[in-house]
Amino acid sequence: MPIHIRATAADFAPTVLVPGDPNRARFIAEHVFDPGARLVNDERGALGFTGTYRGVPLSVQASGMGCASASIYYSELAGLGVRRLVRVGTVGGLAPGLRMGDLVVAVSATPDDGMVLQLTDGEAHAPTATFALVEQAVSLARAQGLRHHVGPIVSSALFYDPRVGIMRRWQQRGHLAVEMESAALYTIGAMHGIETLCVATVSDLITEAGSERIDDATLRSAVEQMVRLGCDVAIG
Repeated sequence: MPIHIRATAADFAPTVLVPGDPNRARFIAEHVFDPGARLVNDERGALGFTGTYRGVPLSVQASGMGCASASIYYSELAGLGVRRLVRVGTVGGLAPGLRMGDLVVAVSATPDDGMVLQLTDGEAHAPTATFALVEQAVSLARAQGLRHHVGPIVSSALFYDPRVGIMRRWQQRGHLAVEMESAALYTIGAMHGIETLCVATVSDLITEAGSERIDDATLRSAVEQMVRLGCDVAIG
């Protein structure tokens, strides 16, 4: 039994959603999964649940914030035999044309976090999603009429980043958005042969003038749409 996920392989479905927020994990289990999901982990408050979605077994496990925290949970889930991890999170929008509540499908995640180099023992690596999952997410977003954007994002080690102009430089190099976990997700997925994808809701818009935060009602609605799409991808 792992240290941080106090559960066995039998407690988790082969596919797991990995939001950062334990409250989001609970919301998914109670409001998105079919009725009857059960709590399988509450160690350190990192909630995990297993149930079904559209009749298909599916789990959700909170992973915390940042690559350092998330890599613990991704690694322990891999050790439990999970074969697909889908991150359902939020991102700060960088690219022109993004709006609050838009969906981002992350093809790759530039690692602005030393965790990835530590994971690969200093060898260069380009953290990349599983393309079949990218295709499925995009197809579903189009079918559902969701505003969506597909491309690279950045996984930063810092939420409050003091480096002047860094967001602008990331934007100029074609990054859609910034968050804190997906580079570790894609790297650990590659190391363990696990399918991985990050889909996320734009919760902030970041410009040279500063950042603007989404309102709570719009966030709730957009996150639920994004999570349901993530569930459809997860069981696809």
